[in-house]
Amino acid sequence: MTTAQQLIDRSIPFLDAVKNRTAGGELESWLNEHHGPGSPLYDDLARMITDGVRAGWAANIEVDGPKYRRSRIADPRDVLNYFSVTAVYMDSVEPYRGQYHQHPYGELNLVVPLDPDAKLRGPNGWSGPGWTAPGPGSHHYPEVKGGALIALFYLPAGRISYDITPPAE
Repeated sequence: MTTAQQLIDRSIPFLDAVKNRTAGGELESWLNEHHGPGSPLYDDLARMITDGVRAGWAANIEVDGPKYRRSRIADPRDVLNYFSVTAVYMDSVEPYRGQYHQHPYGELNLVVPLDPDAKLRGPNGWSGPGWTAPGPGSHHYPEVKGGALIALFYLPAGRISYDITPPAE
């Protein structure tokens, strides 16, 4: 069974490779091309975070009941190039919205569907397995549909803001 430290250790070379890149469309494309599903990095991280959710050390704090959970696995520190590591578990067949938030410095997000039709919606639309990389200043409701998934995300400087007001519907 995977431990949180093993996930952190596996993340270190990845964070070394992206530490000087800016989240956004160009990085998202690069991540999916070089580290998408079927690559050693994606497959290792997907397996490890899935193990962590099943073992109860990842995405284990209820935000809105058992179908929307989150937990920080690592705070920003030197060995992680000052990225934090967080996991979110969301499960809903019908579209479900999480907490509106902003990414002051962007986000690198590994999407791991647990159900074949599960998709995550972020600032760039619906995503299945792979990576999203919302740019600095982006804000959105995370949404899920089609079943359960895990989002493993890396935040530069650990920055995420929940004190932003969503736009009027």
